[in-house]
Formats: sequence, C-alpha cells, structure tokens
Amino acid sequence: MTGSPTRRQLLGGTAGGLLASLAGPPQARAASSAATYTAPTRRVRIDLNNGWRFVRTNVTGAEAPGFDDSAWTAVNTPHTWNAVDGADGGNDYHRGTGWYRRHYTVPSDLAGKRLYLQFAGVNQVADVWVNGRHLGQHRGGYARFRFAADAALVPGADNVIAVRVSNAADTGIAPVNADYTFEGGIYRNVSLWATDPLHIRMEDYAGPGVYLRQREVTAESATVTVTTKLWNDGGTARSVAVRSVVADRNGTIVAEATSAAQTVPAAAGAEIAQTLVIDSPHLWNGTADPYLYSASAEIHDVTGGADRITDVVTERLGLRSIAVDAGTGFRLNGVPVRLHGVNLHQDQGPKGWAATDADHVRDFDLIRELGATTVRMAHYQHDQKDYELADERGLIVWAEIPLVNTVTDSAAFTASTQNQLRELIRQNYNHASIAFWGIGNELTDYNGTATNRLLDSLAGIVEAEDPDRLSTYAVRSEDADNAQAGLHTSVTGFNKYLGWYYGSKDGELGAWADTLHANSPSRRIGISEYGAGANTAQHALNPPRPAPGGSWHPEEYQALFHEAAWKQLSARPFLWGTYVWAMFDFPSDGRNEGSRPGINDKGLVTRDRQIRKDAFYLYKANWASTPTLHITSRRWTERTDATTELKVYSNASRVTATLNGASLGAVTSGDRVFIWPAVTLRPGRNTVTVTATIDGTTRTDTVDWTLA
Repeated sequence: MTGSPTRRQLLGGTAGGLLASLAGPPQARAASSAATYTAPTRRVRIDLNNGWRFVRTNVTGAEAPGFDDSAWTAVNTPHTWNAVDGADGGNDYHRGTGWYRRHYTVPSDLAGKRLYLQFAGVNQVADVWVNGRHLGQHRGGYARFRFAADAALVPGADNVIAVRVSNAADTGIAPVNADYTFEGGIYRNVSLWATDPLHIRMEDYAGPGVYLRQREVTAESATVTVTTKLWNDGGTARSVAVRSVVADRNGTIVAEATSAAQTVPAAAGAEIAQTLVIDSPHLWNGTADPYLYSASAEIHDVTGGADRITDVVTERLGLRSIAVDAGTGFRLNGVPVRLHGVNLHQDQGPKGWAATDADHVRDFDLIRELGATTVRMAHYQHDQKDYELADERGLIVWAEIPLVNTVTDSAAFTASTQNQLRELIRQNYNHASIAFWGIGNELTDYNGTATNRLLDSLAGIVEAEDPDRLSTYAVRSEDADNAQAGLHTSVTGFNKYLGWYYGSKDGELGAWADTLHANSPSRRIGISEYGAGANTAQHALNPPRPAPGGSWHPEEYQALFHEAAWKQLSARPFLWGTYVWAMFDFPSDGRNEGSRPGINDKGLVTRDRQIRKDAFYLYKANWASTPTLHITSRRWTERTDATTELKVYSNASRVTATLNGASLGAVTSGDRVFIWPAVTLRPGRNTVTVTATIDGTTRTDTVDWTLA
C-alpha cells in the first residue's frame, strides 16, 4: 500500500477482508525459549471521561472553540440521556440530538506523536470536532471508533473537543427498530491515544492492528499466524522489522519470530505475517480452564542500522479449536460441551447504558454464578470489557450485529450494515471466547429479496474475514423453519417462545426440535431465545399461562415455564446451544406489561440486579457446581390460602423440610426440583426450613410466610 491513504484504506482495506491479510506466506517456525518477556510500553492512553458539559438539544455553533457552554450540565462519560425516560413506558423517550463539550490540555511531551481520539461507543451518529475542525462522522451505535486528531490538537495548549450525538430514527442505519430502548449519548469510555509516527495501525476499522489466526490447535501443538498491520506517518521511508512474541501466564516466552527488514515509504503501510508454533500448548478450555497467553507485536525501526522499538500491541491469546456437529452439538478442543446460557443486554438498571467496568464485572459474576457456559451478546456489539470477561471466565460467546426486524432496501443501509459487521469482527477477532458471528435477528421480511440479498452478503463477509468461526442467524418465532433468511449461515438459532406467546410449555418445544432434526438431520440448530416474563411482586400457585401483554406476570409461571423448557432442551444434545431470554430485565419503552411499563421482564434477575428470580435458581441447580438450595415463592410472604405447595430447587440428591419445627419428611429428585405438594399453614407467621447435604456439608434455607 503506497501513497496517501484513501478513506477505504483508513477504514480497513479492501473488501477482500481480513482473511486475505492472514493468508500471507508462512514464516519460518519460531523456536521456543525459556526467557521471560515483558512488553515494552510505547503508546500512551489518556482517559477523557471526566469534565464534559452536556445539553440535550441541537445547538447551532456548539463546535466552535469559543462557544459558551457554561449553562450546560456537567457530566462524565459514560453517559446517556435516556436512562430514565427510556424505561418508563409510553415509547416517548427522547430521540434526537445532544451535544457534549470539554476542554483538555494535551501534555507537551506528546508533540510529534500521532494522536487519536477513541470512542468506545456512541449511539448512534457521532460528529466530532477539535478546536472547530471536523474530524469525521461515525454512523452506528455500538462499535468502537477512532479519529486521527494530531492535525487539530495542540500539545501544551487548551483544546476544545465537541461531539454532536443523535439517536434519532434513521432508516439508513441498523437497527431501524427493535424491542429495546435505543439510548442516546456517549455511553462508553472516551480516551486519547498517542503513538509514534511509525506505529501499528489504529484505523483498521478501529481494530487492534494485530490479528492472531489459530490453526491446527491440538494438545501437541498450536499454529498461530500473527499478522501485524503497520503504518508510517513519518516524512521519510523507514526500514522496519516486526518481532512477534507469545508468552505464557508467567511471562515465559513459548514462541517468537522476527521478520526480515523491509522498507516502508512515508505515508504508507505494510502487513507482515509470521507463523509461530507453540509446543504442548495449555489450551483455553472454557469454564473448566480459561487459560490465556499473551501475544505481542513489536515494531522495530532499523533504519541506518539502528534498532528502535516504536510501537507495541499486546493481545491475549486463548488457544482452542471449535466445531459444531449436527448430531452432538458444540465441540471445544474436540470434546462435546453443552452450551447453555443467557442472552445479555447492556442496560445497567438506573444508569441505563452508561456502564462502568465494575458493572460489567458484576454482571459476569452473576452469569458465572448461574453456571452458564455461553452468552449471546444481543443484539449488537458490546463493550470490549464484556468480551474480555468472557475470555477470562471461559464463556463461549455469540457476538452479533444490530440487524433486527427491518431491512431498508438502500445502498446506504447495506453499506452501513456491512461496515458494522466488519467493525465487529476486526475489533474482536482475537477474543478466544467468540465462536459465533451473528448476522441478524428476527427479520420480519424473512423471504424478501432485499433481506436475503443482504444476509447473503453478510454471510460472505464472515467467511472472508474469519472462516475459522461460525456464522449464525436467529430465526423469528413466527417464521417457517426453512425460511430463506435462516439458510445463509453455517449454523442457525431459533427464537421459540412456546408456552409464552403461543402454544404450550409442556412438550411442544422438544417435539418441534425433534421434527426439525429428523427432517433436516445435517442442519446444525440451536435455540437462540426462549423465556417468559415475571414480576417478583406477583404470585400465584401453579398459575396458567398469563397474557404476555397483560399486567399479571406471576413469578411462579416463569419458574414453571423454565422447568418444562429445560427438561426438554437438556434431553436433546443435537442442539448446539440454548439461550434463555434474558439474563436481566431491561428497558423496552414501548412495552406495558407485568405492571411494569417500559420493561421487558423476562430476565432471570431484576434490572437493578438486586433479586435473583426463582428461575435463576432452577438453572443454578442444574448448571452450577456450587451448592444450591433454594425455597421458591419466598417473596410471596402474605398468604390467604392455608394449603400450599413447598417447592425447592437444589443440586442435592435429597432434601428434608420442616414447617414450624415439625417434619415434612424428605424428598428425592432426579431433576433438581423437590416438591411437597400439600403443606398446611397455620394462621399468622409460618417458618419453613429445608436442609440438605451437598459436597459433605449441611446446607439450610429458611423462609417466613404469613397466613392472614
């Protein structure tokens, strides 16, 4: 690549995709070394989250450095303007324009560096100015983006950064509409990055610039091709070599290679691919052992016989192989692994989308407590912290783009959607946890020409960018099993709400899966969504299916729904993955049901993360190895009927119960559900205690119910 970069080059190269870069000529095998490695620090990252001013309206001239923003509200990012009005119902939350401004003095010692402003997520159109100079516009609300800013920022002086954000409806950007609130704002982190003029590329779809392709991963050896994209923003040609180093958790080098020097002209780039072999690798083995190496790429300026390291990027590397079999499901490192987990939205209770790293950690702590082995990060690219946590916790990830419900038949919509997919793949290519790239969800015109033309192009992008992972698509409940939209990808998920929106919870889901599997035995199928709503303040004994759009969503029905669903799903190993909708209640401002306007209440945990619903403990008893003993209907504290049922979820083999100190006897169970069908309460307060021995330790749980 020579000459001045075009816009396409700055955004990541030609449509040939990442695969073309990773398929370069193999390098010599690198010998292992007992030496230790610490990656040199060459680039600078500065947090820019504090000190913003904000106004939720469009303002003429707010990009100008001298504009008076003193009347605006002081805020820090991450920030959203829809945390409240986007979760109170009425479908009337603010969708329009907001402005952010801040002053920042760039350190003087960054003079001569290449400077980039990085935004981890802005929903959904962002225009960025520095000192009145327009750096660019980013369209799409979920991917990271960067703008080169050294031509506008002045080191040692006060600089004004202005950002205009819009979450207004836009038929040219996916998603056009979806069953969640599109919260506006700079809702993820903002930072300034400084690199040497000779650096690893920052503008390759805002990817890391270093891409780790795994091939032939076994217990004996693992082959990794490290492709480094570099750029020379200096004024003269440089002689450049790349050193790639893989180190284990202790810093011991397990493989390394150094490329031959090559000349990189000014204002031009190069891509250098090196193949390394790790002997007897410690495999990334899901939740059982999510082992991570580090892989570093060093840029060496060797012009004139010198050797100066100008830039280093380090990425974590989890060595594993993945596959899906139509008959036995998902395989990790050649071994079948049951993928059972949850769908995750990025909402964080009263904060809305403005999540901190601590919020992300809390969510993944809850997901691992549940015992999930997989997460579908619906319905868009999530913050990098989520993918990092999945790597660390060993959770297999379904990552996807926000192509939901509606396709606009236009060149602009097609280009934008394809761009969002390339951003998703380039930015997340190195995450060991990601096994699936999702190209869409529940497109209503499932047999339409425009819909399927777009899906076909997206499946082709996945194949070109990353053929080592699997493309997938989530088929709408109402669609035919063989709907054209669901036939483009290598594996397919189905959103099935039998027992909630339609049909019966008892047996129909399993019968549907058996029929589809029998009719299409080579098709690789999973369940991308299933679930039912629950208000933890509403209760009834063994209730019938509620009206999904009604005000009555008793917690007990959700538990019954999941008891029936899991019994059917767990018996069918040909399902490559099953995903509960959803892990947490989340805002969908157009909804009004379950006596909670603006909330989708299908979560296993409440939106504020304070209450684990009964169904949470059903799955914990079935999925987690940690001791579980949970009395259900515990929040139904005020009773009017003396005769009731006592139900317990536990991974014990035998549970004993007492009521007011009197024995109710012991119950055994083969499905983790223990029931005493007829228990008689006395007037006033009643204390129920259950006891079980799990892993050699006696556990108890107690609730109080009052009979009026």
